[in-house]
Amino acid sequence: METTRQNKIARLIQKDLSNIFQEQTRQTRGILVSVSVVRVSPDLSVARAYLSIFPSEKANEILDNINAHTSEIRYKLGTLERHQLRIIPELKFFIDDSLDYVDNIDRLLGKGNVSGKTNEE
Repeated sequence: METTRQNKIARLIQKDLSNIFQEQTRQTRGILVSVSVVRVSPDLSVARAYLSIFPSEKANEILDNINAHTSEIRYKLGTLERHQLRIIPELKFFIDDSLDYVDNIDRLLGKGNVSGKTNEE
């Protein structure tokens, strides 16, 4: 169960990270990075950000690039939140593949078979 403070900080980090990624992806056409969820540890030292990346074929490549520049992203986040937070949490980024999962479920349901068997069997 997350505390109210954790939730407030998570929303603040999510909003600011979204702005940072929006700035970065303006220069690259056809790539969209959105922050789905941010979870903050109880001691407020670690923030886990789940990113939804489009196109999903390039998701691992883009995530590797983001992880390589985590310190720069944390610095930008610190400049945005320096008046709200005393310590900027360590950032960890993960791919949020829930949309791919939903697409797969829709595709399976659209075929009319939920069991995964094809109609030829």
